[in-house]
Amino acid sequence: MLEPVTDTEKTDATAAPARALTPRHRARTQTVADIIRLGRRHLALHGAAALSLRAVARDLGVVSSAVYRYVESRDELLTLLLIDAFNELGDEVDAAIGAVPVDDHAGRFTALGRAVRTWALREPASYALLFGSPVPGYNAPAERTTVPGTRVIVALIGILESAFRAGRLAVADAVRAEIPTALQADLDTIRAQFGLTVPEELAARGVLVWSALFGAVSFEAFNQYGPDTFSVPAELFDHHLAVLAGVAGLQLRASRDDG
Repeated sequence: MLEPVTDTEKTDATAAPARALTPRHRARTQTVADIIRLGRRHLALHGAAALSLRAVARDLGVVSSAVYRYVESRDELLTLLLIDAFNELGDEVDAAIGAVPVDDHAGRFTALGRAVRTWALREPASYALLFGSPVPGYNAPAERTTVPGTRVIVALIGILESAFRAGRLAVADAVRAEIPTALQADLDTIRAQFGLTVPEELAARGVLVWSALFGAVSFEAFNQYGPDTFSVPAELFDHHLAVLAGVAGLQLRASRDDG
């Protein structure tokens, strides 16, 4: 039987405990994890708009009122699913980048892109929740979702900034574009926020690479190319990554094993 919890105990299952959990807290954490697991299953079967805590409670084998003691609403469940998915994606991206030498900036960029694509194709329902159409009537709480939701872009920024500081990020003068005044102010704010040394032109290109990367993944994940257009979509994606590396200004090594 599910044990009631207080408001202060209703924390995200992904949050790290500050101290060793008591048996009661371990049981609560496991229950919330089970609710998230079942929520992901329902998300895959029925979509975000049809997500129902009552249906999750039924699969958990308890009355709905018991589940509401842990997850107070459908919106709360959606938030937990968002955080869970963002962190799972972030963990896989971090692991992929970590397997590439720190001075192979282009290789780390490729690893990041491939990890995003692999996760999106394996978890299409969760990817759609994060990057698809908004769920009607739901607004994600920024104070809870911004940090996990920006893990991939922060990792991308880290790669580009590291490459710039190593002298391996540059754009030829012939392909530079003028930065309008208002955009330059926005880019300066971003640079200050993340402590970046990359100039505005490269920061703007980083934003383009970010949006284009997820655009390429979304086109494939949401079947926008059609079923027979590309016989080897992974090769198309790797080609896109190589082009985007050039757009970003990443200087490729003379020889590198892309794996």
